[in-house]
Amino acid sequence: MGFFSKLVRHKTVEQLQAEAGTRGDFRRVLGLWQLTAIGIGGIIGVGIFVLAGQQAAMNAGPAVALSFLIAGIGSACAALCYAEFAGLIPVTGSAYTYGYAVLGEFAAWIIGWDLLLEYALVVAVVAIGWSGYVQVLLNSAGVHLPEWAQQSMSAQTMEYYLQQAFGVHGSHPIAGPSDGHRFNVIAAAVSLAVAVLLTVRTEWGARFNTLVVAIKVIGVLLVVGVGVFYIDTANWHPFVPPRMVDAATGIGHFGWQGVLTGASVVFFAVFGYDTLTTAAEESKHPQRDLPRAVLLSLAIAMVLYLAVSLVLTGITHYSKLGGEASVSDAFESIGLHWLSVTIAAAAVIGVTSVLFAFMLGAARIWFALARDGLLPAWFARVSPRFGTPARPTLILGLFTALVAGLLPIGEVAELVNIGTLSAFIIICASIMLLRVRRPELQRNFRTPAVWFTAPLGIVFSAALIYGLPWITYERFIVWMALGCVIYFAYGIRRSKLAASGEG
Repeated sequence: MGFFSKLVRHKTVEQLQAEAGTRGDFRRVLGLWQLTAIGIGGIIGVGIFVLAGQQAAMNAGPAVALSFLIAGIGSACAALCYAEFAGLIPVTGSAYTYGYAVLGEFAAWIIGWDLLLEYALVVAVVAIGWSGYVQVLLNSAGVHLPEWAQQSMSAQTMEYYLQQAFGVHGSHPIAGPSDGHRFNVIAAAVSLAVAVLLTVRTEWGARFNTLVVAIKVIGVLLVVGVGVFYIDTANWHPFVPPRMVDAATGIGHFGWQGVLTGASVVFFAVFGYDTLTTAAEESKHPQRDLPRAVLLSLAIAMVLYLAVSLVLTGITHYSKLGGEASVSDAFESIGLHWLSVTIAAAAVIGVTSVLFAFMLGAARIWFALARDGLLPAWFARVSPRFGTPARPTLILGLFTALVAGLLPIGEVAELVNIGTLSAFIIICASIMLLRVRRPELQRNFRTPAVWFTAPLGIVFSAALIYGLPWITYERFIVWMALGCVIYFAYGIRRSKLAASGEG
C-alpha cells in the first residue's frame, strides 16, 4: 500500500455499523432522555449564567436575543449534520469516527487528536469558572480558603517562576509575585471528582448528570417564570442600541455590527450537543435516539437562551448586566435577593453537568483512538468491574486538575474554540461527500436541504475561526505538529487497518 493510500484508508459505513452491533466494550444503559441531558448539560452553562448579560452590556443590548438566534442557526446547521451521522454510524468517537468513514485515517486522526485537547480544556476552563462561583457562596457563609488555594497563579507569576528556573535568556527580569495565589484547589478537586464519577458505572454518572441538568433547567425556568412579571418594556428600547465607538480604545459597540459580534461570542455557548454522540455505544437504541437527542438538546437550550435573554434585558437596563454573575445581579437590582442566591446555587450545581459532558466526550474519543490502534491499546481496555474506559478517564482527570489548578483561565480558554469549529467544518463537508459517494445508504435521519444547510454551517464555522487571535493558531499548530509526530511514528504502522490490510 502506497504512502498516500495509507493516509486515506478508511472503514466503510457497513463495517462500522456491523461493529456497532457486535461489540460489547460498553454496556448499553443510556436512554433518550439521558442522552438529551448530556447534550443539554454540555450546552447550557456559562452561556446562560454569564454570557447573556455580558454581551447585552458590551455589544448587543436587548438584541442579545438576536445574537443567540443567529449563533443558534449556525450551530443548528452542524447539529443537523451530526444527527444524520449519529443515526448512520452509531459508534463511539463522534466526529473522529465520522471522519474515519468518509475522509480517511489521517484526517480522522487529526480531528480526534484535536478534539481530545479541546474537550479536556473545556473541562479545565469550566472548572476554573465553577470554582469562582463556589467561593462566592463559601464566602457568603463565612468560609474563606487560604489565599494560596483560592486561585491559580497569574500569568506574570508563572512567567516569573519559569524565568527563575530557566534563566533570563536575554529578556528583562520579571518582578516577583504580588499576590499569594498559587493553586486553584476547588477547580482541581472538581475535575478529579468528575473523572472518578465517570470511572464508576456510566449509568450512575448519567443519573447524577440528569438530576443536575434538571436542577439547572428548573433554575432557568425560575428566572423566566418570576422575571416575566418584572419586565419593563421601556428597557427594550432601543432594541438595537445605536453604534458607538470608544474614543480611548477605538473599539466599537452596539448597532447591528455589535449584534453580530455578540453572535460570534455566544456561538461557543450553543455547542456541546456533539458530546452526546461520543456515547453512541452506551445508548440503548443509538440509531433512533442519537439524532433525536442531538436536535432535542439544542432546541431546548435555544428556547431557554432566548427566554432568559429577553427577561434579563427586560427587568433591568442592559448596561447593568456586565458582571460575572449577571443573572443574579439582575434580580438583586430589583430587590429579589432570595432569587439571586437561588440562581447562584443553581449555577454552581448546574455547571457541573458541563464538566460531565466534556469529560465523557474526551475519554470516549481517547478510547476510540486507542481501539483503532492509533494510540497504544493499553488505553482501550475497559474496566472489568465498572465497564468504563477508566484509564483515559482518570488520566484526563489528573491532566485537567493540573491545568485548572495551575493555569489562569485566560491562558486555557484561548485554545478551546478552534478545535470544535474545525470539527464542525469536517462534519458538514463529510455529510455532503457521503451523499455523493453513497446516496443509496439507508439513513434514519436526513439533514434537510443538505446542499444549503451544510455549506452554511461551514461558512459560519470558518468565519468564527478567522476571527480568533493569532496566538490561538500558534498553539493549535504546535499541538497538531505533536499529533503528526505521534501518528507517523506510531499510528500509521499500528493502525488496525494496517494490520488487517484493509482500506
